[in-house]
Amino acid sequence: MDNRFLTSRGNGSMDASVDVQLRVDDAVFDGSDAALLRAIDESGSVRAAADGLGRSRARALSRIDVLEVAFGSLVDRKRGGARGGGSELTGTARELLARYDRLRATLVGTANVAESVLPGTISAVDGELGVVETDAGVVRARLVADASGDRPAVGRRVQVGVRSDAVTVHAPPDSPPADGTSARNRFEGVVAGIDRKTAVANVTVDVDGSEPFVALLTRDSLDRLSLSTGTPVVVTFKATATRAIPVE
Repeated sequence: MDNRFLTSRGNGSMDASVDVQLRVDDAVFDGSDAALLRAIDESGSVRAAADGLGRSRARALSRIDVLEVAFGSLVDRKRGGARGGGSELTGTARELLARYDRLRATLVGTANVAESVLPGTISAVDGELGVVETDAGVVRARLVADASGDRPAVGRRVQVGVRSDAVTVHAPPDSPPADGTSARNRFEGVVAGIDRKTAVANVTVDVDGSEPFVALLTRDSLDRLSLSTGTPVVVTFKATATRAIPVE
């Protein structure tokens, strides 16, 4: 398996509910398959796992066979004997479950993080990166392929998205100079609002002529910067953490 096989579907709301899938060719491993493997691991039996999940043993075995064709051996099934039969997960199955859990944790985290979106037009392309003209100014961003698999070209309208956990806030005297950091994108603005949580805070920064940026900061960083509404700041974010998505 590699990252080519990872897909997901969000539920359209802002809660942390996501439908995660691991894909190899036409075979898909999803939440119901993860539940089956976990039930087998807990019960030590395909029959007991199927009963607990309200499925038939035949259906569970058939599903395991389909998954094993794509992902490799998942369940070691032992027939009866002096100690009776039973089933246990293989190392491949445990690795598959671990990858599923990591992907789900990543997507749940993404679903709970605010994202700033800027409309713009691509003015230059350099491999996987593009230069986008937006109301905030020039933004360097990673180009996301469209439905046909092609990256957007010069002149294409895009939406530039940057997650709040990728945005860094600086006091102006301490901010990196333009073109003096790998962050690449640098904008001056003022704090427009602060939404404080228990350990973190969402800081909204207004930039002239643009949609505001949102930065996710720890409370320690918030206190260290002495931020409040109206405070001048500089926000930076890396081109590789910024996505330019084609507008159909």
